[in-house]
Amino acid sequence: MTSASSPGRTETGGTGTGYSKTGRWQGYTRGDKSLRDIRIALFLAGIATFALLYSTQAILPELSSAFSISTVQSTYSVSVSTIGLGIGLLIAGPLSEILGRTRLIHISLFAAAACGLVIAFAPSWNVLLLGRGIEGLVLAGLPAVAAVYLKEEVHAGLAAGATGLYIAGTALGGMLGRLVGAGLVEMAGTGWPAGGALAAWQVSLLGNGVMGLGCAIACLTLLPRSRGFVPAPKSVSYLAKQFVKVFTDPALLALYGIAAVMMGSFVGVYNTLGFRLEAAPFALSVGAAGLVFLVYPVGSVSSVLAGRIADKVGQRAVVPIAALVTIGGIALTLVGSLPVIIIGTAIMTAGFFATHGLASGWVAARASAGVGGAAQAASIYMVSYYIGSSIGGSVAGAVFAGLAWPGVAAMAVTLVAIAFVISLGLRSTKKLA
Repeated sequence: MTSASSPGRTETGGTGTGYSKTGRWQGYTRGDKSLRDIRIALFLAGIATFALLYSTQAILPELSSAFSISTVQSTYSVSVSTIGLGIGLLIAGPLSEILGRTRLIHISLFAAAACGLVIAFAPSWNVLLLGRGIEGLVLAGLPAVAAVYLKEEVHAGLAAGATGLYIAGTALGGMLGRLVGAGLVEMAGTGWPAGGALAAWQVSLLGNGVMGLGCAIACLTLLPRSRGFVPAPKSVSYLAKQFVKVFTDPALLALYGIAAVMMGSFVGVYNTLGFRLEAAPFALSVGAAGLVFLVYPVGSVSSVLAGRIADKVGQRAVVPIAALVTIGGIALTLVGSLPVIIIGTAIMTAGFFATHGLASGWVAARASAGVGGAAQAASIYMVSYYIGSSIGGSVAGAVFAGLAWPGVAAMAVTLVAIAFVISLGLRSTKKLA
């Protein structure tokens, strides 16, 4: 169990809830208060991380106007933060193998919230982009270790479901970040709450920064210290060997590929959807177009449901189905009816978050079961995820400018189809987890 003087270090011979009769840590199970606290803390941490990460996505048209930049340039405010996050993940994963999980999570959340508040006062577009890059960098602590922390601290029979709840928090965070951002732009346009002292985009970013800070404080209060974490040797050569293992396992490579193409598709659709809805024939305002993000709770529900199903039948059976659901949703957005577009977006969101929740938990489980270097594997998965986000999000802007919405939909469907084929190939890989 965890020593009070050495947070995160596992001792043998533990007793009490979560331990076997032989003193082996098995993870919190149903009825444990700490399990409830973990679920709430990481749910809120997911909200904070993804609200801050995508805080500019719903206000891209506003940024385009305020800084006199093009549609494609405005998407850089999303892409640069995900690039920063990708770089941070390469550092945070290996670092957590030595320092532990919870400390990194707390530092990440508070640093990112502080960045979010400061960025609201950026004096120029280049300074804003620099701040967004730093914000992405410091946000890496949570996504690098969340799935691994859950694998170490939650009983194996409940891990996929708990990971699904964390992913639900990321989905809700993505929604709140966009809704808060778009809603505050609308309110600032009426003179409140900025009162004319701040630009609408500044009010929007400040609102998300305050929300992130509140979630960081709650997570600090609730998240239990690690009990299942075992520090890796403080050796560069050891970490390098583990890195090679997690970058050569066929199943892990396949899961990294799924992360990249699924996220590229998802962010590409959402980055350009606002521009489509604000143009003819819909001609929605920034705030009204931002309401499309209300479909995000569908992703929260689907990730939890898919995790519970996978706890019973396994990820191999559920991931391909989730990918097909995503394709079906994207196809519906081609219909020229606003209600159908919203339904299609909701279905796409449900399929995406179900796939992502299962794949991210699968990476942690497989690495822990035999490959080793679970945090490094989770980091590489998330790096792949955000590489897909950065490329897909920016490419979609160019595709939309040249081919309008049918081009974006075709790009998105192609990427998810690749994920579907990869998921079928996972059935033939050696089963470790």
